[in-house]
Amino acid sequence: MDDKDAPLTPQDALAAPEVIDGIRSLHERIDELHRVVAMRLDAENVHTAGEWLHSAAGAVAHQARAIPAWQRRTLGEMRWPVTLTSAVGVWLQSAVPDRLQLVHPSWVLTAAQGALGIVLVAANPRRINRDSMVLRLLGLTFAALLSLANGWSVARLAVDIVQGNMGQTAGSLLITGGAIWLTNVVVFGLWYWDFDRGGPVARALNTTKRYPDFQFVQMVSPPEMVPPDWEPAFVDYLYLAFTNAAAFSPTDVMPLSRWAKIAMTVQSVISIVTVGLVVSRAINILPVKG
Repeated sequence: MDDKDAPLTPQDALAAPEVIDGIRSLHERIDELHRVVAMRLDAENVHTAGEWLHSAAGAVAHQARAIPAWQRRTLGEMRWPVTLTSAVGVWLQSAVPDRLQLVHPSWVLTAAQGALGIVLVAANPRRINRDSMVLRLLGLTFAALLSLANGWSVARLAVDIVQGNMGQTAGSLLITGGAIWLTNVVVFGLWYWDFDRGGPVARALNTTKRYPDFQFVQMVSPPEMVPPDWEPAFVDYLYLAFTNAAAFSPTDVMPLSRWAKIAMTVQSVISIVTVGLVVSRAINILPVKG
């Protein structure tokens, strides 16, 4: 075997002209990259590459925090607003006359609603963030009992007014109608709160990834006008229910899903019937002096 046919050793391979040219080209590329990085650091007034990496990581973290709270996982909303409002709704419902009550004696329904409320508060005493199908069903049962009883009161009130069996004095009629109207606001506030994007727990844990059923103003406002930790809470849904009952139509919160539109329509109809019949009857029986 001739020397020229012998295989090349690693030293010979490194000494080959094409290898040397390749190494020289690689060095030139690395030097060019160093110059580009140095120019970029000078342009951004950064002295070291580590400082630049730290600032870049901070920018990424800031971008993550810029995601609206209603689109990410949160701690869950406070329990006390919904508990206090629900207690007021039960009290208003128990204050209507006995002939408008769904169950007799009326304390039976009040006791059942109170027991459900105690269980719900004990399960989530501070924040509503415990994912449990049983608790969700209990919450929906509470809202259903309140809705059924108030719907019965509205129907009985309408029948009595039409038949002339209700409202001998304007004051008592207005108080009764006002209690039913306010209970209607509480009821639908609970329904909107319980069903929007799967309920309060699903919204807090961001588990369903569903489209919103209601569009609040903060969802479409510029970021500088909305706190970074804003997300719809029970008070927002109660406000939605109140404005819908008062205006008989959406105001600044728009329903997006079909069930939301149907629910707001039903609430408006109940509100119209209650206000229309009560006010017209009260005007007819108001005492006139002279």
